[in-house]
Amino acid sequence: MCRVVYSPKYNIGFYGLERLHPFDSRKYGRAWKQLRARFGKSLRKIHVSPEQAVSREELLLVHTERYLKQLSNSMYVAQALELAPLQFLPFWIIDHHVLRPMRWATRGTIVAAQEALEHGLAINLSGGYHHAKPAQGEGFCVYADAAIAVAALRQQALISETDRIVYVDTDAHQGNGVSHAFMNDNRAFLFDIFNAQAYPQNDVAARERLDCEIGITRSWTDREYMLELENNLPGFLDSVSQSPVGLAIYNAGTDIFAGDPLGGLNISAATIRERDLYVVNELRKRQIPTIMLLSGGYTKQSFQLVADSVIGLLERAGY
Repeated sequence: MCRVVYSPKYNIGFYGLERLHPFDSRKYGRAWKQLRARFGKSLRKIHVSPEQAVSREELLLVHTERYLKQLSNSMYVAQALELAPLQFLPFWIIDHHVLRPMRWATRGTIVAAQEALEHGLAINLSGGYHHAKPAQGEGFCVYADAAIAVAALRQQALISETDRIVYVDTDAHQGNGVSHAFMNDNRAFLFDIFNAQAYPQNDVAARERLDCEIGITRSWTDREYMLELENNLPGFLDSVSQSPVGLAIYNAGTDIFAGDPLGGLNISAATIRERDLYVVNELRKRQIPTIMLLSGGYTKQSFQLVADSVIGLLERAGY
């Protein structure tokens, strides 16, 4: 069983300024359009749409009060999103056109987590803001959606306080925000394969928090990449699964794609699809409820890479 979580309110557009950043802030809708073309009306049976954006109370499960206040400062948000022109805009414009869609996507991650507990697998067609820390936004990431979803499930008693959390990150950049969000939580186990020569290289504490760290470079081939996953991920999951696992979070960035301007790696489209199907299969064959998040991807093909993987997962599930 599988569910796809999506809302048109995920898509970010602010008077064309979004084009100043290589991230395609409308790839969510483009990927959704591809899914509709492939599955037609049958997609309705597995589609779940968030009914509202994440609340302030839910954000405070992870973020500090001071940080949320900082997000009302246009200059601070411009720095976090790496879009300098935003500093000259009134906050209400930034909040409505940029932060609000991210709050909807963060709610989508919570909804996906709830759906995964019931159906086994849920894909949020956004989210994966893995650079957002409890007290700091950076790297086009403002809300720590993965950690917020875990905290929400615990608060709602949908998973036990002692259940373990598995986090698998294959984005080209190390998920330093996730490391900081779970820095003192020994129930969370973090697996991260990333470009060791890319941002954020100077966050030593984040890398030290990882339970399984695999640093790679541009020279790695498709086969070397998949072999490293195959040689490390199963053992990692088996060791964690010796105690009950409440949820797995798969952060499936497409910025490992050859030619991505920020990823700096050289992986093919076919291998990205193979990677996603492999990781999800490893999690699900251990019967771990799993959510998949989109995270980074900075080429014009990113939405298609996402769609190809999701189509593959849905076809494997029998849709």
